[in-house]
Amino acid sequence: MHKQPLDAVDTTDRTVLALSTRYDPDTLLPWHQHRRAQLLYGATGVMQVQTAQGAWAVPPQQAVWIPAAVPHQVRMLGVTTRSLYIEPAQAPRADTGCVVLAASALLRQLLAEAVQMPLHYDPAGRDGALVTLLLHEVAAAPTLPLHLPQPADPRLAALCADFLQAPDIHQPAQDWAQRLHLSLRSFGRHFQAQTGISFQQWRQRACVAHALARLAAGAAVGTVALEMGYDSAGAFSTMFRRITGSAPSALDRHDTM
Repeated sequence: MHKQPLDAVDTTDRTVLALSTRYDPDTLLPWHQHRRAQLLYGATGVMQVQTAQGAWAVPPQQAVWIPAAVPHQVRMLGVTTRSLYIEPAQAPRADTGCVVLAASALLRQLLAEAVQMPLHYDPAGRDGALVTLLLHEVAAAPTLPLHLPQPADPRLAALCADFLQAPDIHQPAQDWAQRLHLSLRSFGRHFQAQTGISFQQWRQRACVAHALARLAAGAAVGTVALEMGYDSAGAFSTMFRRITGSAPSALDRHDTM
């Protein structure tokens, strides 16, 4: 279904509702939550999802899983979405928080077909079989390491916020440790306890999140790489592909790679 408000169809007697929406550039969907679980797929553009547990940067042609009743906000950077809204009892994933999912070619094609289905599709016919296969593909989709956890410690959270304003892949942990009056070892333990990942992993993910937004805005790959301290566009591209599953040139309107 295209351009159909979820509120108008949420109580429809179907396990899965499929909706497609095109958003204006830099659209912010303010804090909200859904009764159903949601698979939010961006056919184009970059999505920035935020919950109380942190932030997720979603590259083009990838998806984010949002469990039922999780408050979230989303910034859409040139995005056309294909969303599945799934009754909580039939949710195919057990994740209690958001996760970014790698969308297979099959999942992408199934989503394109699903948004063409009528609201009251036949569960016993072709559309019902398509929905069943969709749920299997969502369950099997691998996760991508694109969660940027938010530390509870306000001093550490302030340092994270400062870093996100100007990410630098070479910024040493020692600088953060000194600002928190901790030894390097104590800082490493504290950061891991606060975020669930190491400082180096968090720093890399922060750089990827920044790069996604800059590339979606039209910056060239080489420019973005240099801004974050990479010695070459090639080194940056290797890291970006490993984390996101796609090359940064897919978002680069300058095609300089």
